[in-house]
Amino acid sequence: MSKLKTKKSASKRFHLTGRGKIRRRRAFASHILTKKTPKRKRNLRKAALVSPSDEKRVKQMLKI
Repeated sequence: MSKLKTKKSASKRFHLTGRGKIRRRRAFASHILTKKTPKRKRNLRKAALVSPSDEKRVKQMLKI
């Protein structure tokens, strides 16, 4: 049987933390930034964790 391959799109979007949780980028930070407040844009720069309900699916895509 051949090796299991990760989904390359998922490997570019998600990264593991030291404790095994999955980090992700926040949405809504790429364009139409003029109407968003500086505080909101600043908070969008920070990475977030994948929610527990989605963690199983993301781990399956990453073959963890």
